[in-house]
Amino acid sequence: MENSSSFKKNKPPSCGSLVTILSIDGGGVRGIIAGVILAYLEKQLQELDGEDVRLADYFDVIAGTSTGGLVTAMLTAPDGTGRPRYAAKDIVPFYLEHCPKIFPQPKGVLALLPKLPKLLSGPKYSGKYLRTLLSKLLGETRLHQTLTNIVIPTFDIKKLQPTIFSSYQLLVDPSLDVKVSDICLGTSAAPTFFPPHYFSNEDSQGKKTEFNLVDGAVTANNPTLVAMTAVSKQILKHNPDMGKFEPLGYDQFLVISIGTGSTKKEEKYSAKKAAKWGIISWLYDDGSTPILDITMESSRDMIHYHSSVVFKALQSEDKYLRIDDDTLEGDVSNMDLATKSNLENLKKIGEKMLTNRVMHMNIDTGVYEPVAENITNDEQLKRYAKILSGERKLRRLRSDTMIKDSSNGSEIK
Repeated sequence: MENSSSFKKNKPPSCGSLVTILSIDGGGVRGIIAGVILAYLEKQLQELDGEDVRLADYFDVIAGTSTGGLVTAMLTAPDGTGRPRYAAKDIVPFYLEHCPKIFPQPKGVLALLPKLPKLLSGPKYSGKYLRTLLSKLLGETRLHQTLTNIVIPTFDIKKLQPTIFSSYQLLVDPSLDVKVSDICLGTSAAPTFFPPHYFSNEDSQGKKTEFNLVDGAVTANNPTLVAMTAVSKQILKHNPDMGKFEPLGYDQFLVISIGTGSTKKEEKYSAKKAAKWGIISWLYDDGSTPILDITMESSRDMIHYHSSVVFKALQSEDKYLRIDDDTLEGDVSNMDLATKSNLENLKKIGEKMLTNRVMHMNIDTGVYEPVAENITNDEQLKRYAKILSGERKLRRLRSDTMIKDSSNGSEIK
């Protein structure tokens, strides 16, 4: 069985022809949707390369925000054998088991009481179960130990600036080499839902750094561009692992960006309704948190818009796949409704998204539209799986050739 850490350390992009990126949005319990899609992609890769392969074997970077950050950790944290702790097929069962305890739903008479008083006195959920779960799940695993590079955004409310936990940044800023469990707690600490996550870290030089983190969705609910920027910075620094890739050479990037769905447009709020709101109503309206919804949706759509423009300008739209659904209605649009029926419905939505036609964003209108070709998301994922498999084989071949020639006293350029 191949140790995927060797892919990270010995088979960098310089050995291949592409930079490969997987990005996973935030969205609370809607992470189940992403789990369904990721399981399908991993299954296609296994059919090509064997049942032991995992997503971490194919992507130079896996990026995730909030619930996507948790999925990122699951896919890249090592177990005792140096392989990913979880396969993609384990994500949905994990969410079905643990979401009801992370987001406990009121029962009986309590379910009839208004939630607003609770929100005025503290966050909706204590986060205790999530902290215990992540500590057990990830233990002492630190950022430098993930099996491929990861990028997880958070926001530091004391510094009033984003803190991006990126594998690439460790040589520049060793203070970021914190426990992955702390990163997950920080990126998932959605305001009004969970308390901000405070922790400190002491690096190898004895320097102590404090972190005061909230949800990565405040920074980038869709972390696609954050991941692309992290890679571009390495190219600008002439990192030998990046070979001869050009700065901003996004035509050499292969990006799969997985959304977790969003509310149907023109459904949830209106200017006429919001004109009557005060501070409290912006924080709570019929079970929703308008200010957080607006922040997340804006971040999500703007990043997809910019990504779409970049890949279209480079005539590389075939290397950027965004799978999402902006037509969710009712209970499934909530981030924290962890009832058994809602979680099962989210699983069904993920399965339906696989059979939906591939959509892209019309960069003139900002509206999602089906691509000209009559191709579904599952068919497109099969195509991408073949590309990823071919890229992995190319890197292994070139890496082995370089090692062989090096042992003979020469070097392949």
